[in-house]
Amino acid sequence: MSDFKLTANAAFGIESLVSFELKKLGFSDVSVDNGRVNFSGGPEEIVKANLWLRCSDRVLIRMGEFKALDFEELFQGTLAIEWENIIPLNGKIHVTGKSVKSKLFSVPDCQAIVKKAIVESMKRKYNQEWFEETGPVYKIEISILNDIASLTIDTSGAGLHKRGYRLQQGEAPLKETLAAAMVNLSRWRPERPFADPFCGSGTIAIEAAMLAKNIAPGLKRSFVSEEWTMIPQNLWIKCREEAQDLIVNREVEIYASDHDKKVFDYALENAKVAGVADSILFEKKPLSEFSSRKKYGCIVTNPPYGERMTMDSSLKDLYREIGRVFSNLDSWSYFIITSFEEFEKYFGKKADKNRKLYNGKIKSYFYQYLGALPERKRSDRTDET
Repeated sequence: MSDFKLTANAAFGIESLVSFELKKLGFSDVSVDNGRVNFSGGPEEIVKANLWLRCSDRVLIRMGEFKALDFEELFQGTLAIEWENIIPLNGKIHVTGKSVKSKLFSVPDCQAIVKKAIVESMKRKYNQEWFEETGPVYKIEISILNDIASLTIDTSGAGLHKRGYRLQQGEAPLKETLAAAMVNLSRWRPERPFADPFCGSGTIAIEAAMLAKNIAPGLKRSFVSEEWTMIPQNLWIKCREEAQDLIVNREVEIYASDHDKKVFDYALENAKVAGVADSILFEKKPLSEFSSRKKYGCIVTNPPYGERMTMDSSLKDLYREIGRVFSNLDSWSYFIITSFEEFEKYFGKKADKNRKLYNGKIKSYFYQYLGALPERKRSDRTDET
């Protein structure tokens, strides 16, 4: 089967990380756009991208793009696409949509037109007027921006942040994909100590452990395209077996702590499900008790902020305490995400780098304090992606 035009969606600010992941996986024609990274590949690339991408939200097939000023243009543009080569006779066609700054602004009408055109394309191959739609799901999105219609098919199903390990979570959880991006941006290597003193349900520490052990993030979940006839079941089995064989059994020092007993229990249970409980030392203790004599450690953390703390004075006091505690960690690096724009003022130190990231719809800032790196590892040091 010939290659498809594919897209890995990504939150704004981490597209370059997804691009790096795709290139590392050996994919071709990788190019970056706002909120997405485009590449190409066949069924095997679809499987590998879903299994291995840590920072992407989902993997899509780009079916077509054309100008649509009225419903007739939308219908004809959709009809011209060979949907029948992907969707089987009993495929369930589910159309979603969105429209921004376009003449075709009624999303329900656009969805209905697109589905009608897809059904007409199916008639070309199957020579029948009605389809049961009792088989595998094909989620198609019609997106119209500035009168340009784009049509995609989702290969992932549930978002790629749903790894399958987070059975429990506390308030304001951090998406697994964003947690993985933060770990990647931190310059951390498995030879160095790693810590999250506000571990909550353990997402950041778990993502660090999975990265260190080279565990494919999608290994323990299913994908909507597993039911598709165009991707053989033995291909999924083969790629999962290969991913299992690539898991590395290595010693790592990862510390996760929190003062909240409830979320602490969540974190431990989630780590067990993820298969990394033996790689993380969980401790129930407040920030004031966090310390280490080790050198060249790395902290990546998501402390309470804004939406998670309603009292402004408490928030400022917390950030002052974080600054005091972290200042005692000689040679350590700290990476802190928060939506509080005065964080540096109360932390007591200006960040070496500051990157805008989105935690869901919350605009946040990733403050990066770059400590020393071990001398023997300086050859491995790379600039931030």
